[in-house]
Amino acid sequence: MAQAVQELFPEAKLGIGPPAPAAAARGGAGSFHTLWNELAPIGRHADSGGYRRYAWTGADADCRAWFRAQAESRGLTYEVDRNGNQWAWLGDPLAGDAVVTGSHLDSVPDGGAFDGPLGVVSSFAALDELRSRGAAFSRPLAITNFGDEEGARFGLACVGSRLAAGQLTKEKAYELRDGDGVSLPEAMERSGYDPETIGADPERLARIGAFVELHVEQGRALDLSGDRVGIASAIWPHGRWRFDFHGEANHAGTTRLVDRRDPMLTYAATVLAARQEAALAGAVATFGKISVEPNGVNAIPSLVRGWLDSRAADQATLDTVVTAVEKAAREHADRDGIDLAVVRESFTPVVEFEHALRDELNRILGGSVPVLGTGAGHDAGILSAAVPTAMLFVRNPTGVSHSPREFAAEDDCVAGVLALADVLEGLACR
Repeated sequence: MAQAVQELFPEAKLGIGPPAPAAAARGGAGSFHTLWNELAPIGRHADSGGYRRYAWTGADADCRAWFRAQAESRGLTYEVDRNGNQWAWLGDPLAGDAVVTGSHLDSVPDGGAFDGPLGVVSSFAALDELRSRGAAFSRPLAITNFGDEEGARFGLACVGSRLAAGQLTKEKAYELRDGDGVSLPEAMERSGYDPETIGADPERLARIGAFVELHVEQGRALDLSGDRVGIASAIWPHGRWRFDFHGEANHAGTTRLVDRRDPMLTYAATVLAARQEAALAGAVATFGKISVEPNGVNAIPSLVRGWLDSRAADQATLDTVVTAVEKAAREHADRDGIDLAVVRESFTPVVEFEHALRDELNRILGGSVPVLGTGAGHDAGILSAAVPTAMLFVRNPTGVSHSPREFAAEDDCVAGVLALADVLEGLACR
């Protein structure tokens, strides 16, 4: 375990720390190191060095067991809600006006160590820091791990928080399937959870007075400004679109080029068009996932299915980009004799975090913390329609994310823990 953490924090001298209560006595910094040591090896792939913590798999179960152990070792009330999200409560869960913090523990394929887990680890470490300060809580406090935030297995991001907020219906959730054809309810049931209970959870959300999510920055704004911690202003509107290019399977060696209906050509032209349109609009557009049938080296494909992820600072720009990409795709499809179907699989409008809560965080942290937008989606963004939400970012010196190279220095991580502790103290101990 220590070796795994040494690779993430090359200059750290980290061992397997004492149990959580003893770590808590040392405050947030010592607690953070201990927690990170314990979590770091779970779901890490030996060859890539990245993480494969997919929803409702063995690695996910190990992460969930780790979360429960941290909750119970701190004397917190542990529960799992109707959608499989985990909660650890200090104080009465039913009292209302609770301050909640946390993030997620799942990952993208071969993702980095920090995206999601940094927020959960920092939440427990921040609680330990507050206990070491002797903080007296006047409001209930909860730490949460939202399930299936990345959408790596079933293709839809933020499933746990979307279900809770009523943005994903039970019927639509039941239609979600992974690459092997396993449905979401089947996966939940195999992991010991009852899928019959999933759905909107307004009673639980009504008990939350504020939700603050700490996350590694997925960009370089803080690195460029020289700040360790920032506050989120907004999340760009973003979505995922599936492009199905239907052609005609044939022999790669005997079919003349002029006789081919090759959907791969149309797909390739669409990828280039997406890059061009995004650059013109000042947005981003990415084809990062592809499925090919019959997927043979010596066969012309009958179907190429590609997924477009596009994001922009405002709705009008995003609409312009996606419309232009689809227009280009249809023009190339007509030229190549390809049938095209485009399906919007998910969409999240722009999220402006509540200004009053955002300003309160800035006041608590001294009034000079940089405020920045982000193109990455988060559970906090999903919950913002129902709950006052805010986000803290921790500096990422390279800006790399969704990659094994994702990194945050240990001093910056500890700064994030202390900032989160200050925020929680300001909100829950007043």
